[in-house]
Order: sequence, then C-alpha cells, then structure tokens
Amino acid sequence: MTISMYKASVPIFVQFLTSLSTLLDKTAAHAEAKKIDPAVFLNLRLYPDMFHFARQVGEANRHAANTCARLAGVDLLAFPSTEPSLAELKDRTAKAIDFVKSFKPAQIDGTEAKEIVIKFPSGDERRFTGQSLLLNFHLPNFYFHLTTAYDILRHAGVEVGKRDFLGKPVEL
Repeated sequence: MTISMYKASVPIFVQFLTSLSTLLDKTAAHAEAKKIDPAVFLNLRLYPDMFHFARQVGEANRHAANTCARLAGVDLLAFPSTEPSLAELKDRTAKAIDFVKSFKPAQIDGTEAKEIVIKFPSGDERRFTGQSLLLNFHLPNFYFHLTTAYDILRHAGVEVGKRDFLGKPVEL
C-alpha cells in the first residue's frame, strides 16, 4: 500500500501546529492567572545545553514549513531572526500553519524520489530523496522540538495534557 506524501505531511503539520498554538494560548493564560511575566517561559529549557522554549517552538515551525517548501520546490518561509514574545510565537505559528495549508497535493505527491539538497549554515551539505527528507529528517525533528516545547511547559507547571499535545486530526 502506498501512502501519499501530501497526506503524510501537510495534515500532520497542520494538526500539530494547531495544537502548538493551543499550548501557547494555555501558556499565556497560565502566566496571567499566576501573575507571571509571560517572557519567563520563553527562555525555559529542560537542560542548559538544550534550546529554550522559544527556539523549540521556532524549530517546530521551521521544520513543518521547510518540509513542504522543499518537497514542492518553492522558497522557504522566512522567519524573523529576532527573539519573539509569546504573542509573536503565536503569530509565527499561525503563519506557518497558513503556509503549510497553502500547498496542494499535486505539489507534494510524487516527490518520493526527488533529490533534495540541504545546505546547513556550517557549510555542510546533505542529500535526501523526498521520502527520506520527510520520514527520516523533518518529521522526527518536528516531533522532537514539538515534544520538547510541550515538556518544558509541563515542567513549568502549565496545565497541559496529552490531548492538548495531540490536538484534533485534520483532513485536508
């Protein structure tokens, strides 16, 4: 049985970025209820050598948007390089959702064997097929950063649970 590259990417990213947006809302509400400056959450991390919360959210957004752009062969979505507020993270997540939703199945399906080369800031270069890019690089990274952002919030006492993380399945 074959699986559509589109179905394995776009609806998944939309579902989980939408749940990420809900996590950001719950974080803002928690900060307000507990009279905590929302900025406190931005720099929280699980361990000193890990990315902080704002970066985890940013990486989840980037992996979702970059997957779709690379598979479709379009320009990557540019995210500001400034340190965001909680509200700006919510806005960036909304932009990532809109960007991902803009792709049609015809742009992504059939890209399983497409060669995709990623040039990293270090100068290193990695070659992927579309399928290996999605299944072995972007999806694992997306889930890693999303899960870590969720775990940071749980550790900080924000009342979020598994249902908040999973969100609602999306049919596109």
